[in-house]
Amino acid sequence: MKILAVLSALDLKYRYGCTPAWWQLLKGLYENGVEVIATTYQGETVESPWWRVYPNPCRREAQAFTYLKNLKQTLIPHSSQEQNRDESLSDKAVRQLAQSWVKPRWERHLKDILRLEKDIQAIVVFTVPLNHFQGLPAAIKKSSGIPIFYYDGDVPASLPQFSGFASGFRIYQGADLSEYDGFICNSEGGAKELEKMGAHRVKTLFWGVDPDYYAPLSIPQDYDVSFYGYGVKYRQEWIENMLVQPGRQMPDNAFVIGGQGFDMDLGAVRAIGDVPLTAFRQFCCRSKINLNITRAAHASVYASSSCRPFELAAMGCCIVSNPCAGMERWFEPGKEILVVHSADEALETYQGLLKDANKRRELGQAAKRRVLAEHTTRQRAKELLEYLK
Repeated sequence: MKILAVLSALDLKYRYGCTPAWWQLLKGLYENGVEVIATTYQGETVESPWWRVYPNPCRREAQAFTYLKNLKQTLIPHSSQEQNRDESLSDKAVRQLAQSWVKPRWERHLKDILRLEKDIQAIVVFTVPLNHFQGLPAAIKKSSGIPIFYYDGDVPASLPQFSGFASGFRIYQGADLSEYDGFICNSEGGAKELEKMGAHRVKTLFWGVDPDYYAPLSIPQDYDVSFYGYGVKYRQEWIENMLVQPGRQMPDNAFVIGGQGFDMDLGAVRAIGDVPLTAFRQFCCRSKINLNITRAAHASVYASSSCRPFELAAMGCCIVSNPCAGMERWFEPGKEILVVHSADEALETYQGLLKDANKRRELGQAAKRRVLAEHTTRQRAKELLEYLK
């Protein structure tokens, strides 16, 4: 099968949450015998051994849009954006500009690719703003007859009832979901919402992991409890419960947080700043206990997968998580992952685990076996391929 993948980004410098996952999924498609042609909405379309590329036709426009979006985040407090779930005048202006300037260029771009690559069997749009492409799927299908699908990897946070992304950017307002032949998303609960919004043939495809990349490292473990992420929004309560409070009560233990955007009192927790993707494995494998602290939107909507539990499990880490609806869909709590419900329970759990290296090892190995059996990106890619066929 030959697929044209239109992706939000492949350039890792933009630090979009989905980008490393797109790399792994496209590699998984390649490993299933799929020929992937890739082009991106933001940044350069980065080449790899697993896909061929066509350039971004609106790279400068995308850079300008990102600049304006970041400026809006700086000027308008996030809390003000959260209170208004409707489009602002600036949101509408951006959408209208995208429709009048960006979309025609993308339509020509895709038609040119289809003319040159005559045997493409499906087009998949990976989390590009839906309302920027309004009308594009119908135009492409009319001229080529090739089915076009949409893949939202940020459900449920991207949905209107969750105010769109943390940036305040809305992708669904003004979009017609029925234009696409099918929808793929990472959330069972969110899939039902997409159906209500008019999406056809909604398929839940959970995130997975490439175990070749996220392989364990045998290195000294000088961190006791660690967490990595970006920002406190929608999870400040659980950072407090799972890191800050236990850290204060265990002053002789090393509690570490990596990433950026933690504008809160971290107490005794050591903040080490950003962790490059190349150093992420070392960061996780240095820790005796790794935390999965899922944001409220994903944690509250049933079976809304995120990448982190699969990444940690693939590395054989001992994982402790906040409560997430549907966690049992991926791991067996108590045997493959531990779930805590309060700061006191977290404290008790850490104290027990830090005294029992065998227990930590058993949890990590059980989680790794589960990932290898059920949650690799090669398996996810095969599932996606069957859906597209």
